[in-house]
Amino acid sequence: MKTLVWVEHDNASLADATLAAVTAAGKLGEVHLLVAGSGCRAVADQAAKIAGVGKVHIADNEAYANALAENVAPLVAELMEQHDAFVASATTTGKNIAPRVAALLDVMQISDILSVEGDKTFTRPIYAGNAIATVESSDPKLVITVRGTAFDKADADGGSAEIEEVSGPTDAGLSSFVSEEIAESDRPELTSAKVIVSGGRALKDSETFEQVITPLADKLGAGIGASRAAVDAGYVPNDYQVGQTGKIVAPEVYIAIGISGAIQHLAGMKDSKTIIAINKDEDAPIFQVADIGLVADLFKAVPELTEKL
Repeated sequence: MKTLVWVEHDNASLADATLAAVTAAGKLGEVHLLVAGSGCRAVADQAAKIAGVGKVHIADNEAYANALAENVAPLVAELMEQHDAFVASATTTGKNIAPRVAALLDVMQISDILSVEGDKTFTRPIYAGNAIATVESSDPKLVITVRGTAFDKADADGGSAEIEEVSGPTDAGLSSFVSEEIAESDRPELTSAKVIVSGGRALKDSETFEQVITPLADKLGAGIGASRAAVDAGYVPNDYQVGQTGKIVAPEVYIAIGISGAIQHLAGMKDSKTIIAINKDEDAPIFQVADIGLVADLFKAVPELTEKL
């Protein structure tokens, strides 16, 4: 089986999310990568070095510069004539492109897979991650998105794949790129952070959130996350949100402070290697998934912990 993997990039460097998708695709058979962008040769060179990759297709055209799904999907659909499956990371971009590819191929998409059980059999979460479904496709072509936290990252070095230039449909004229504003931070990005400190609604307001969470995160060199309740209350920006409707994370250590553990939040962090919970309610659901739990007043416990680090 030949599998085409969408490469996430910014036209200069390859995103880590691609490495997990390559691992998943490798379980299906031969792995080919698609680098579509503008002035993206450096990305193709990086992609060719990924272990386990057989070939890298590069489509260099201004129409693909910002990965507009309306422009990229027809290109992917055309390349699928020589491939059996299309795999993309379950990122904002991947989840934008994959459904359009599935529609063009007239097949059902299989979303957010957690494992590959066979050539056309996969597991995926349902009911906000409270159950795992095993699904089998009967379509001639597969379109799949991969939950990055469920697969190990492929080695970024060690490969020597052939790079092949390809072309296809370019500007569909359906959408245009206007602008982007990228939040800059010295902290690690949530989806790639090894340690995350998250705060919940119990932190009262944005000033308290900053006073309690930030010093601890600084000491640990951690990313900062938040529950949906904290985001909705305006404590922190939306891009801090961890959960089913936020970011799915699986760091080495996840510290949940003042988070009760609603189903939607657990769906986004329960794959973390070690979960530490601090909450004054001993019956909080977060303790059911925590490896280490501390029933205490966070306003006393967290400053003490920060001071001792």
